[in-house]
Amino acid sequence: MASFYDGVKLSTVTCVLSGLVALGSAGPTAASANAQVAAAAAAQAWVPDGYYVPPYYPAPYGGWVEDWQESYTKAKALVGSMTLAEKTNITAGTGIYMGSAFRVSFPQLCLNDSPAGVRHADNVTAFPDGITVGATFDKALMYKRGVAIGKENRGKGVNVWLGPTVGPIGRKPKGGRNWEGFGADPVLQAVGARETIKGVQEQGVIATIKHFIGNEQEMYRMYNPFQYAYSSNIDDRTLHEVYAWPFAEGIRAGVGAVMMAYNAVNGTACSQHPYLMNALLKDEMGFQGFIMTDWLAHMSGVASAIAGLDMDMPGDVQIPFFGGSYWMYELTRSALNGSVPMDRINDAATRIAAAWYKMGQDKGFPATNFDTNSRAAFNPLYPAALPLSPFGITNEFVPVQDDHDVIARQISQEAITLLKNDGVILPLSPSQHLKVFGTDAQKNPDGINSCTDRNCNKGTLGQGWGSGTVDYPYLDDPISAITAEADNVTFYNTDKFPSVGEVSDSDVAIVFINSDAGENTYTVEGNHGDRDKSGLYAWHDGDKLVQDAASKFSNIIVVIHTVGPLILEKWIDLPSVKAVLVAHLPGQEAGKSLTNVLFGHASPCGHLPYSITKEEDDFPESVTTLIDSEFLNQPQDTYTEGLYIDYRWLNKNKTKPRYAFGHGLSYTNFTFKAASIKQVAKMSAYPPARPGKGSTPDFAQSIPSASEAIAPSGFDKIPRYIYSWLSQGDANRAISDGKTGKYPYPDGYTTTQKPGARAGGGEGGNPALWDVAYSLTVTVQNTGDEYAGKASVQAYLQFPGGIDYDTPIIQLRDFEKTKELKPGETTTVTLILTRKDVSVWDVVAQDWKVPAVDGGYKVWIGDASDSLSIVCHTDTLECETGVVGPV
Repeated sequence: MASFYDGVKLSTVTCVLSGLVALGSAGPTAASANAQVAAAAAAQAWVPDGYYVPPYYPAPYGGWVEDWQESYTKAKALVGSMTLAEKTNITAGTGIYMGSAFRVSFPQLCLNDSPAGVRHADNVTAFPDGITVGATFDKALMYKRGVAIGKENRGKGVNVWLGPTVGPIGRKPKGGRNWEGFGADPVLQAVGARETIKGVQEQGVIATIKHFIGNEQEMYRMYNPFQYAYSSNIDDRTLHEVYAWPFAEGIRAGVGAVMMAYNAVNGTACSQHPYLMNALLKDEMGFQGFIMTDWLAHMSGVASAIAGLDMDMPGDVQIPFFGGSYWMYELTRSALNGSVPMDRINDAATRIAAAWYKMGQDKGFPATNFDTNSRAAFNPLYPAALPLSPFGITNEFVPVQDDHDVIARQISQEAITLLKNDGVILPLSPSQHLKVFGTDAQKNPDGINSCTDRNCNKGTLGQGWGSGTVDYPYLDDPISAITAEADNVTFYNTDKFPSVGEVSDSDVAIVFINSDAGENTYTVEGNHGDRDKSGLYAWHDGDKLVQDAASKFSNIIVVIHTVGPLILEKWIDLPSVKAVLVAHLPGQEAGKSLTNVLFGHASPCGHLPYSITKEEDDFPESVTTLIDSEFLNQPQDTYTEGLYIDYRWLNKNKTKPRYAFGHGLSYTNFTFKAASIKQVAKMSAYPPARPGKGSTPDFAQSIPSASEAIAPSGFDKIPRYIYSWLSQGDANRAISDGKTGKYPYPDGYTTTQKPGARAGGGEGGNPALWDVAYSLTVTVQNTGDEYAGKASVQAYLQFPGGIDYDTPIIQLRDFEKTKELKPGETTTVTLILTRKDVSVWDVVAQDWKVPAVDGGYKVWIGDASDSLSIVCHTDTLECETGVVGPV
């Protein structure tokens, strides 16, 4: 259930390292390997009918994509020079809280969170969280944030950044870590991931897209010795069209690493799932980098190796007290006894080294210069080995922030989503008498970093909690910014409505409320990561605070900091509630970014990255119900809603939300006009045949001699440090065991490489999937007469009627943010639809199919999913304006 973190928390001058761990037969003994296989099989029996996943072996080799071949050539040469123990050493961590010893020509690797920056570090920027970035609907800002995060990670010596997050996708509104991702739609998530990965990896840092896959709630996500993690039961089409969609886009962008989720999918744990890793990631999606576990999610040796896992993090078994591992020395033993073929070990090690070469980290990459465990300069080098650890300098306090506060503030500002502005109460005048209510308006009085990983909800909510957090260098809180902007401000730092004395009709009350969530590592105010106690309501009786203020004041502005959607019905229609702003999770720049909007220095231009419903039950039980109790059996989380999450479900059931996905008001008005559509490429029902795989390195190798597995004579081992070496006796016994015994391989196991999935052929899938099918342009004009502003242009696809596939009424397919337009100014925006955009996943053909070639697709254009005033037809290539949308 609870996890320690996703990031690496190693001491030394690193965070997590590439004295990485190794595989074994399946643990300390072959018997434990058999037990793991049997347990996995037993778990399958609990899964509902219809969610079977076929076995898929062997793990496809990497290196056949042209863009990666040079890196693989270098990596293969490096790995070819390593001993067996050195190869297994770079496939796993050396243990939780451990550093690593430099033993081969491949350096230590530092792996570190957070998806919003550099975790547990000084002199860094606490960027806005993913959900805030998604609310900008701005590709350029997504990219700029990625560039800044990449620069800061590089400056701190982080080789592998554990982000971006696109799983959870936001299926469950109460899910604890939805805020780490970009919103409740596969395309919004995919674009956020793609732009972030591009920005990060252009700085030479390996990005890690996570968590693959079906990690849609926090409680019961982890296996432990007494309880199986829940099984996310997902049908094939839903898996491809919704949950895997953003991962495919990230792989298409060249991401260097993928992190597997803790949970199971269709009965099998993700970290040892041959279909997910071998078939989907490495074959169909053509993934060339390396696949890692989440922290302490590794639970088998041979089973996970042959299923396609490349790296075990942080190296320990699930209870990391004694320095045990399913890999490292066990993987060395598994190679000597023949359980894990040498080509699999060589491929895994080469994938890791290839990603390192691909990002240019072999030349001039900074050494890790910070310590995630301490802010002191001088610390134990191996904290888990205390009291026997040597000490040394582990923190160098390197500043890496540069001017990244500017991009952080811009994102926070442009994400602010104006839901309501009755009577044009906004923007405010500095001369108005403002009375501000709510503890969320001011920074935590105990200190902005007083709660580890932000595991409390005190003061301004700028981040969720858990491994997705960044320590604040400072927090520009709202009340400081408001008092600096306005002439007459009274602040009531309380969440219970106080006595306020006489109130005039012109007084304006600004009420701050929030809703928090995070990782199941912590329980905060009764919420176990997910919002299981608070539900979709404001914390600290925030709804009552708004109601009480509304009974006293005639003019109420509500400011919401939140991890996701809230139910606003207790007060949203009260006459006094004139304006509502969602500021999401702004990170360190919560103040000026807000006052720039409140006081009209900038027009709000954020849009909701999820729907806000009138009641929780507007969504199906399959997404509103959290798994909150289970005994021994594996909890089952079956995706019976299929493709229909968020606005797709609401539209299908004709349920009007309070505020729709994509909704967001401005201080000005925009008109969309002069739309056009043209066909760019002629489509066929199925893509052209995939290109064949390019050549791959020769990973074949006979079993090495025992000498390659033995520690150097006289080497002084660190207690609890995980090594890849065997004793001479264990090495000899492993070779002997290989002659007399055989590992119980699962049904379908083979070592013969497959030519490749029909739907594959390149990174992300068949390259033809990204052929542009249609290009659209639309003219946007600021028709207001006072304020400049930016418009969000959103394109939703409606599949033709009469096809053999059930499809959502509309699905987001592209979006663009305009430049800032002055009153009267116009600009032209281009939107595109690819072959994949107009396809469905054909479960029989196992390929993407255009169900109506040149058929009557409709492309709806507007500024929200329920505000679509233009429709373009793919059959006639004509567009209509001023129409009524489909929902």
